[in-house]
Amino acid sequence: MTLFRAFLTEQTDPDGFYSVLAGDSVSQVAQHAPLNGRTIVDVGGGPGYFSDAFRAAGATYLGVDPDVGELTARGEAGENMVRGSGTELPVRTGSVDICYSSNVLEHVSEPEVMLAEMCRVTKPGGTIFASFTPWYSPWGGHETAPWHFLGGSYARRRYLEKNGKEPKNKFGESLFAFSVGAAIRWGKATPLADLQEVYPRYHPSWAQWIVRVPGVREVASWNLVMVLRKR
Repeated sequence: MTLFRAFLTEQTDPDGFYSVLAGDSVSQVAQHAPLNGRTIVDVGGGPGYFSDAFRAAGATYLGVDPDVGELTARGEAGENMVRGSGTELPVRTGSVDICYSSNVLEHVSEPEVMLAEMCRVTKPGGTIFASFTPWYSPWGGHETAPWHFLGGSYARRRYLEKNGKEPKNKFGESLFAFSVGAAIRWGKATPLADLQEVYPRYHPSWAQWIVRVPGVREVASWNLVMVLRKR
């Protein structure tokens, strides 16, 4: 409930929302891999909220983001933040203990390529943690939701007509349709890593079963987590 309340003010109070999300992210990743003394690359690190949280947990942190506006959203780029693409990470192969990404895959035209890059830079035995908003989830269209259920292009046009400006997340440019099923199929098929866990990120433990039900999982997962172990 804390996350949901913070999420409702994501665009009006980004400091509050992303600080809460970063703290939750540290707690979630720590369930799958130790952080203290480990090296972590955050794909889509933004202005430094995640940098603060992961470094406070004892990790050596590098954040990568392609958007100068995101990197400097708090006035200047955060510590250990660099500009780079998630589909061409400026990181040496097999060099980090953990590769992390939160709410980025749906903003990449080739999410499978980004996942492969995350696997590439991770050490054998290391952890890849990627979460994203599935297209058919209630928030799949982001600020254009729920009209994305009638098509991403329609939802984008409707937002422009209603608000007199383009949405921040433009379907076909900075927002793409990536499904739970597509993510799971990639995780099971890739020779780069073993798929360890898949679960709906913000659901209570009794609701984890939804990821096992095709169709239901697409609309009932606000956010999906994939955890892989590098081979």
